[in-house]
Amino acid sequence: MRYYGSVYRPPSEARSLIVQVTYGCSHNTCAFCSMYKEKRFALRPLAEILEDFHTAREVYRYVEKVFLADGDALVRKASELYVILDTVRELFPECRQVTCYASPSSIRIRTEEELRTLRDKGLVMVYMGLESGSDKVLELMRKGHPAAEIVEMGQKVRACGIALSVTAITGLGGPELLEEHAVKTAEAFNAMNPEYIGMLTLMVEEGTPLYDWVHDGSFQLLNQPQVLQETRLLMERLDSPGSVFRMNHASNYLVLRGTLNGDQKAMLEEIQRAEHDLSRLRPESWRGL
Repeated sequence: MRYYGSVYRPPSEARSLIVQVTYGCSHNTCAFCSMYKEKRFALRPLAEILEDFHTAREVYRYVEKVFLADGDALVRKASELYVILDTVRELFPECRQVTCYASPSSIRIRTEEELRTLRDKGLVMVYMGLESGSDKVLELMRKGHPAAEIVEMGQKVRACGIALSVTAITGLGGPELLEEHAVKTAEAFNAMNPEYIGMLTLMVEEGTPLYDWVHDGSFQLLNQPQVLQETRLLMERLDSPGSVFRMNHASNYLVLRGTLNGDQKAMLEEIQRAEHDLSRLRPESWRGL
């Protein structure tokens, strides 16, 4: 197996076979993100990708899941993605799912027929970053897409039978946009009704524009009570039946997990308990990415 540069994957893909089909991220200008900064976005040669799958078959006796890295596998030609998925199915008949990251841009260039074909060939879920439902926050953080476009592309994925996992980041709007960020992010989740919702809590990484803004005082981070306030505002407004909600990433102060809308009351009660007792939160020194 050959890997170029740092390789990232969602927490739920910890036990997956990871093969790079692209290098880096096709956008890679988000102000809060330090991923893939050491490499330019590029399509990996198809022959190398297929060689890696054949090598993996020789090495691993059982491969249940495959994750196609790096940041935006869906930008490849549909015909090449078909070959990749056909190869996975041929070499690993035991594999039950293939997943990848996706961006609004890469979803937009895929026709609905192409997306359905990808699903039929084994691409069962994509991970997409919403980050915020507020256009003010998205513009500030240089996301490159307004909320309405992100929502539309999420709906497109789901309409074509591919499961959708969407993440957002608590604290991304700072104190000034706390309420708008929470309310509009909940509205975006509700409109997409994804299979999975993941919430991270903002951490500042050196080498990003956000790092510079925090250190020059132009961006203020939320304190723990404000993080809980924003989380409660979000949870109160979520209406996404069937969505599995997870806020158990290493960056989170408070761990929440449940399925909407049935577990919503219990998660709100957990937030309220933490608001009255901050000792229930993960210590700052324990947080990570």
